[in-house]
Amino acid sequence: MSNGHCERPCRHHAAVSLAAVALAWSAVAGAQAPLRNPFNDPQLRLTSGLPGCPVPEVPLFSEEAYRAQAHERSQRGVSCWLDGRCRLHNSYLYDAEIVPRVRKAVLSQGRLADTSVWALGQRRHVWLKGCVRDRAQAKALEALVAAIDDVEGVHLELMVGVSGPPTYQARRP
Repeated sequence: MSNGHCERPCRHHAAVSLAAVALAWSAVAGAQAPLRNPFNDPQLRLTSGLPGCPVPEVPLFSEEAYRAQAHERSQRGVSCWLDGRCRLHNSYLYDAEIVPRVRKAVLSQGRLADTSVWALGQRRHVWLKGCVRDRAQAKALEALVAAIDDVEGVHLELMVGVSGPPTYQARRP
């Protein structure tokens, strides 16, 4: 307006409107940001003998979540080396070796062929996800993986059978 009465309030409303648009755009852009596995956490299918088992999702991170976890992972990774518990300078460096050894050990056990299990490695820990026929198979898997050199911990996210919700984040179709 040319009479000067709206100059200051109109600028304020325009700035607020522009900020709202920018905020909305950043929210939309953030929602559309691709998720990825920037840490390259290895996940392998170990067995496929139980059809219909939900496939676990690999760990996926937004850019923001990646930045938030990067520092924590660097501290966690080096702590075992500083404590003298690791020969490598970062515990996450073991995962690319451990997960294939887990697969080899599980495949060597004929009694586990009728399961559908995946292994995820993170900082010398192995998460077993998937489906087993009974709790005895879950315990056998846990004991087998725990005995593998360099494995520091085993975490079971296994369901008995294939019905019901999985105990892990399943991949969306």
